Amino acid sequence: MKTKTRNPKSEIRDGQTRLIVAASETDPDMLYATKFWAPDPFIFLQRNGKRTLVLSDLEIDRGRKQAKADEFFMFSQFEREVQGKSKKAPPYEKVLAHFLKKRGVRSAIVPANFPLRYAEELAANRIRVRATNGLFWPEREAKSEKEVEMMDQALRITEKGLKRAIEVLKESKPGSGKRLRWRGKTLTSEMLRAEIDSTILRAGGVPLGTIVAGGDQACDPHERGFGPLYADSLIILDVFPRDAKTGYFGDMTRTVLRGRASDAQRRLWDAVKAGQALALRRIKAGVDGMTIHKAIQELFASRGFPTEIRKGRRVGFFHGTGHGLGLEIHEYPRLQKVTLKDRQVLTVEPGLYYPGLGGVRLEDVVLVTKTGCRILSRFPKQLEI
Repeated sequence: MKTKTRNPKSEIRDGQTRLIVAASETDPDMLYATKFWAPDPFIFLQRNGKRTLVLSDLEIDRGRKQAKADEFFMFSQFEREVQGKSKKAPPYEKVLAHFLKKRGVRSAIVPANFPLRYAEELAANRIRVRATNGLFWPEREAKSEKEVEMMDQALRITEKGLKRAIEVLKESKPGSGKRLRWRGKTLTSEMLRAEIDSTILRAGGVPLGTIVAGGDQACDPHERGFGPLYADSLIILDVFPRDAKTGYFGDMTRTVLRGRASDAQRRLWDAVKAGQALALRRIKAGVDGMTIHKAIQELFASRGFPTEIRKGRRVGFFHGTGHGLGLEIHEYPRLQKVTLKDRQVLTVEPGLYYPGLGGVRLEDVVLVTKTGCRILSRFPKQLEI
């Protein structure tokens, strides 16, 4: 689990001019459009079915070999035209405006995160830009078979990180005050996270914010975790790396305990597992996601785990059931806020959190189908290790 998604209803119609200025390493719309990795912003223009890229001298040759586009130009060419005899290089946005004017562009659709300074400069040059209030590329919502294959690979990388975490925990032994010891040292969240992340790197992934949170730390779902890990204490492992080759994300969570679980801990864990199983049975195209979310909350309450406020803080199941996954860790849609559609890829991650007892979250990734869902993640669920 992590944060924000966008409304899916794009206003873009075929034939409209589309403009992106961004670094594809950090902008999923640019990466989706070009299939080209670059750390610095470059210009993407789609007009009358033709895709044009304006790249730096550093990237132009690689771009011609790797990028999905019809024509390529060097940014420096337009920069020189704007600079003229001046000794000072012009700002990026002035070169952008010059390029668009040369192409005869009078208006363009841009992503919602299009830089304000660029928009202001284009407006000053009578080039109208309009930001989408939804998906810039609506087709990103329904994943192709090729995309599902790439997400499968991202999940295999994710599972290698989880496997390493379980190996280390199995090797650890309780020491003084039930602190876990591993290879002669106190095992901490930081150490276990380093083992997970290094395994992910070796497997071809990029670890991003891996969560290793034990005890009451896990009751804050986005707490990454710090300090010693303890025997007989619930530990949430939430691993969501990006495949370094394709840019697609994996996302899986397991909750484990080194030692022996108490009856209360096992009831908590069993309830979350049952809640996730309920969701997996009900997911299919055409189902209102909120009905699934409410059914999980009702199941939890029936087992003695209500969602409420205690001592000024939220307890129970107080986050969403799942979110879209792809080139962003949080893509549209939020599972509980939409009617599900065929070929959406979603996480399914109910959780329960009670300070003094701990937190439990179990997360898998599914492909929505017309008849149900296909579970893409494979890692086993085991409480005691």
